[in-house]
Amino acid sequence: MMKFLSKIVFWISGWSLNANWPKGVKKAVLIAIPHTSNWDLLYARAAFFLMDIPVKYTIKKEIMVGPLGWLLKGLGGIAIDRKRIPGGRKQTYTEAMTSMLKESDELVIMVTPEGTRSAVKKWKTGFYHIALGAEVPVVVGYLDYKKKEAGIGPVIYPNGDIDNQIEELKAFGRTVTPKHPEKGVV
Repeated sequence: MMKFLSKIVFWISGWSLNANWPKGVKKAVLIAIPHTSNWDLLYARAAFFLMDIPVKYTIKKEIMVGPLGWLLKGLGGIAIDRKRIPGGRKQTYTEAMTSMLKESDELVIMVTPEGTRSAVKKWKTGFYHIALGAEVPVVVGYLDYKKKEAGIGPVIYPNGDIDNQIEELKAFGRTVTPKHPEKGVV
């Protein structure tokens, strides 16, 4: 059903796919860039349904209740339980997502590295630490509003050189046109 609705969204809006998911990758952190509009979720979600990529995103477990929870789960939402871990503190989202990836045979978790729809000079680095800790690649998913194209960009395998590897990802992000270019990747 969701794939059919996604086809309609792409047909009506005139969007196309550049669907080149890396062969053999069953677990990854997918960063969705650039993130400048609420429309990004609609087009990105539709694109991943059309590409048959079972993308998930995380959300607080407290929100995943009732009809809203059912809808969010249907769109790929995974509840994060920040349970207490040894030592009495709550686990971080990064720790929870790293554990999920380590314990799964197949899981692609989508994250927006900007952490907001506004322009930011510095990305949040949790996605990198999750991928490094879970020993999975970081795959770039992008939306180019000028071309009306959704697709898959570069893939990196975290090696600990966080500044250079994030700059490599940001350099690609600067090549695509966001919905609001003034808020794009800097």
